[in-house]
Amino acid sequence: MRRIPRGIEAVAHNDRAIWEKCFKRKALDLNSSLFEATSFCVTMGGMLKGFEEVEHTADIALRVRGRDLRELLVNAALGLGTLLTDHVDMPAEAVQTRPVEVDAFDPESLLVGWLSELIYWAEKDRFVCRAVEMQEISSTHLKAICIGSCVPELRHHIKAVTYHNLQIVQTDQGLETTVVFDV
Repeated sequence: MRRIPRGIEAVAHNDRAIWEKCFKRKALDLNSSLFEATSFCVTMGGMLKGFEEVEHTADIALRVRGRDLRELLVNAALGLGTLLTDHVDMPAEAVQTRPVEVDAFDPESLLVGWLSELIYWAEKDRFVCRAVEMQEISSTHLKAICIGSCVPELRHHIKAVTYHNLQIVQTDQGLETTVVFDV
């Protein structure tokens, strides 16, 4: 069995169907070369240390970390999911997949565009992403499949992702940023 990279934990047993759906197209053995695939899939249960809610005067802020831009964007999506709903409120049945493609002129704009798309789905359909399969990623483009479900109720209604002090910075552990959401 291959060791899972540091910072990524195995998914809770009840989320195995999500993993199988995420990797079905690649016919990967879930116990072996999981993270050698060109695509990358994680779930809320798998990356609890990649983000944390931080105090902000009137809005909601999320500090997000990742070893690279790919992991930072995935953690941002999963962190947003925890702001929108409690993980336990996510229906296991009626799982949906939604493709998304975002183009931007820099990594910060890519992050804002990515999260804005997820917020749009949450407000329009109450769809909350709980797993992400990153298919393509660069500093100005991403293509991904979001796996999640529509929830009965949102915990927070987020109006927008802001650019307030938004800067992705390099740290000893990788990349880090703080995203402020207008509520």
